[in-house]
Amino acid sequence: RDARGLSAPMLRAETFRRLMEGKTVCINEGELIVGERGPSPRGTPTFPELCCHSLQDLDVIDSREKISFRVSPEARRTYEEEIIPFWRGRSMREMIFAQMTPEWLDAYRSGIFTEFMEQRAPGHTVLDGKVYRKGMLDFIAEIEARLRAATSGTDNPADGGGIVSPQEEELRAMAVCCRALIRFADRHAEAAEALASAEADPQRRSELLRIAEVCRHVPAHAPRDFWEALQMYWFVHLGVVTELNTWDSFNPGHLDQHLEPFYCQGLTDGTLTREQAKELLECLWVKFNNQPAPPKVGVTAAESGTYTDFANINNGGLRVDGTDGVNEVTYLLLDVIDEMHLLQPSSNIQLSTQSPDLFLRRACDIIRQGWGQPSVFNADMVVEELVRQGKSVEDARQGGTSGCVETGAFGKEAYILTGYLNLVKVLEITLNDGFDPRTGKQLGPHTGDPRTFTTFDELFAAFRAQMQHFVDIKIRGNNVIEQLYATQMPAPFLSVVIDDCIANGRDYNAGGPRYNTTYIMGTGTGTLTDSLSAIKRHVFDDGTLTWDALLGALATDFEGCEETRQLLLNRTPRFGNDDDAADDLMRRHFDLFFDLIEGRPNTKGGEYHVNYLSTTCHVYFGEVTGATPDGRHAWQPLSDGVSPVQGAARNGPTAVIRSLAKMDHSRTGGTLLNLKFTPRLLEGDTGLERLAQLIRSYFQLGGHHVQFNVITADALRAAQEHPEQHRDLIVRVAGYSDFFCDLTRALQDEIIARTEHTTF
Repeated sequence: RDARGLSAPMLRAETFRRLMEGKTVCINEGELIVGERGPSPRGTPTFPELCCHSLQDLDVIDSREKISFRVSPEARRTYEEEIIPFWRGRSMREMIFAQMTPEWLDAYRSGIFTEFMEQRAPGHTVLDGKVYRKGMLDFIAEIEARLRAATSGTDNPADGGGIVSPQEEELRAMAVCCRALIRFADRHAEAAEALASAEADPQRRSELLRIAEVCRHVPAHAPRDFWEALQMYWFVHLGVVTELNTWDSFNPGHLDQHLEPFYCQGLTDGTLTREQAKELLECLWVKFNNQPAPPKVGVTAAESGTYTDFANINNGGLRVDGTDGVNEVTYLLLDVIDEMHLLQPSSNIQLSTQSPDLFLRRACDIIRQGWGQPSVFNADMVVEELVRQGKSVEDARQGGTSGCVETGAFGKEAYILTGYLNLVKVLEITLNDGFDPRTGKQLGPHTGDPRTFTTFDELFAAFRAQMQHFVDIKIRGNNVIEQLYATQMPAPFLSVVIDDCIANGRDYNAGGPRYNTTYIMGTGTGTLTDSLSAIKRHVFDDGTLTWDALLGALATDFEGCEETRQLLLNRTPRFGNDDDAADDLMRRHFDLFFDLIEGRPNTKGGEYHVNYLSTTCHVYFGEVTGATPDGRHAWQPLSDGVSPVQGAARNGPTAVIRSLAKMDHSRTGGTLLNLKFTPRLLEGDTGLERLAQLIRSYFQLGGHHVQFNVITADALRAAQEHPEQHRDLIVRVAGYSDFFCDLTRALQDEIIARTEHTTF
């Protein structure tokens, strides 16, 4: 409101500075790592410049039964009298919807696809090791050197009229942000010193003085020891999530490798013990867990109450020279994960062929406890995926996975998730000649009445045409949104810590990073495969159903057609059973999705790629999709990730991984596989060894990721019936874990319905 004549980068930088100088400083009792996202633990800001909450939104999040945010009367009044009037028509969300075409809006509202940036800013990125080697003063020196080059007449100089170039504005904005974060830390040092002066307990007084010393040194300078390294990261983390409400928020990536030098140095010089390091790490875990994601707006605020920030810490993996990355800190982190049992940060292990069996067995021992962490990634496949996308081998080895399952070159890439594509809804549209029965709109082109198709290839050609239509709509919309963020909502602080934004003098949101990837996520792989399989088998191959019979059953949600539904459910080759009849169709539609998206240019000098995950969107997509040819009832959840349809994998987990191995995971940026086991199956050394062998086998076959729920459906039903007795029950939802009793009923039912494997 006070800005006059500032460029977009400087406006964002001055806003960041104002926040860093004015945010409430909170140092909680007994803590060693300091800094909160909001004024206190579990508090979170809103971002009206991105998506301005309505008064109804505030009432919903204040009163909803599960995971409510308390909205004070004063906050509500401020929104009503100041924030909403000021931002009306000016928020990014409103600008996005104002610039979308009618066909985009129709497809979006019908559930063909979602759009992440109408709720959150782009920012799917992970930190590399640079902040453990450089302080903000070092970054300022780099920025100032780049500014001198830009104004010396050798590189994009200001013109003779004295107009400052966009490059100079961006660099100056970065420097403002660096100084602002230093001031934020200084304010914490001042607060710690004030608390120490009034503290009666000698131990706590000593801790507070140490906190002040740490905050005086980092983030201005590079950290000197283990404590400072953790606090350095945390200040940078808070800077990123304060600047914008980035999607799949920032995390430290290979934390074990980054901390290893500080840990070894501390043990060697006697300034650190293993237990002290563990306590500091557990303090960091508490900080992550106490930072809820900003509340969403509109229908999403009512439906998505349990989202975390998806911070996903990588353990193990490879070093830059290709050797094994597992070290002493890796095992220390596994001990922290095992002991803390917190939802955030989420954790994973990066397993390569070089990783020791002890590392895998330790992770499996935690997995079989049944609370959904850590998930497991194929580090060799991750490197292969990144190299195939054009990253250098060195950058790929230093990269990994984040959010749910997505690959990226840590510290060097903006890999933006733009939303999910409802693959099953596109098939429903195809079966209705481009018409959507739920909304009554002609959403796609006329591709023919299925009754006129005499071969399966004709049907698939129609499906291809519909997919092409909706992918084109999605990408045209994405390109507009990318330009909006590049020009209207830069992120100068995030740009400081991502290569090569300083060198390029360009913002993170405007193509500044070394690599710029745009992902579209396919959702409903299992449901789509089984639906295509049912049509092929029963309409074309065996002739057990006519088109009239099948389409009539779908139109009535199988009312009076239960025999037909059972035929589709039980006499169809199903994905996840190592059945080539089904799995070949999975490959066919995978190839189609890949061919329509892969390599298409985005607006930032990068490319589009595909990945396969759903988070909880398979539930929402099911709610907008009618009955499907696999026997699924209307409005029920679709299959999640690349997992088989719930209950369809009848030949055990080895058959599941053999089916999934027929997908070329190297052509994706990530795939998500959920498996559920009964606890008894994993008991003892034998159970542990079988789990480890299953993971190794899947990765040897070329799988990308696998995660587990270890619990019986009966136990989940008991928790659903008596939530007051099961408040501590944690389950794996998608790329994150959550308290089972905090999930919606639909999501609880979907997790219960997942195939429960009782044997290998």
